Amino acid sequence: MVTDIPTSGINPPESGKLVGALIAGLRVLHYLVRAEAPAGVSQVARDLAISPSTCFNLLRTLVHERLVTFDPVKKTYAIGFGLLELTKGMIDRDQFIKFLRPRLERIASAHRVTGTLWRKLGNDRVVLVDRADAASAVRVHMTVGQRLPMFVGALGRCFAAFSGLQREDLRRQFDQLRWEAPPDFEEFWTDVQQTRERGYAIDRDHFVRGITTIAAPILDDGGNPVMAISAIGFTGQFNDSSLKSLADDLVRDARDVGSGVFPAMFEMT
Repeated sequence: MVTDIPTSGINPPESGKLVGALIAGLRVLHYLVRAEAPAGVSQVARDLAISPSTCFNLLRTLVHERLVTFDPVKKTYAIGFGLLELTKGMIDRDQFIKFLRPRLERIASAHRVTGTLWRKLGNDRVVLVDRADAASAVRVHMTVGQRLPMFVGALGRCFAAFSGLQREDLRRQFDQLRWEAPPDFEEFWTDVQQTRERGYAIDRDHFVRGITTIAAPILDDGGNPVMAISAIGFTGQFNDSSLKSLADDLVRDARDVGSGVFPAMFEMT
């Protein structure tokens, strides 16, 4: 239940007629921004005291304009990244992470993985800024605030692929990494090249034995990696088809998040 829902997000003009449909659409946006979790049509309609059919049409229009996203599995709606494009430069990091949470939760639920969001921290580290867990009895757990070397695992291949580092510079970085079962550098270098082409990376059993990670980079306006969205699961739960489906979801979300919305606002020195 969402309380304190404004009837309008704008001040009324001194004269002239207000557009009722626009006001109704803005009320729905305000509702979803304040909602603690994605909501279905019936819940939104009930809380806003509008008819379900009107609510459905408003939500469908907002989805079309990318201001709202729709989860076809749960039949729920959440605020979308199109809204970020309208508010470029006005949203801080914490709010940005809140926008991403429904994506992480959807990935975790749909693929039975742990969804994670990583941010670049200086020139050689990344930090875990958010996590969503699958509703599984056994799952991989990571702690928000955990830091890792920038070029390790699947997310490391993503940062390496778009970092602009030359081969020998990357090799020096690679030689300092700690893996449970390290790949040789030639394998790692090939993976980096493939990541640049296809937009995602996979690490099977190298960083941690028995664990597979899949990651896609989030790029700023200049094509530089500032964040990565990643999924973590047990290697035995994946086959080639499920890995490709998961990778496609990660790439789509990473590109939606990038899209030039936030230049290097996540960069920290």
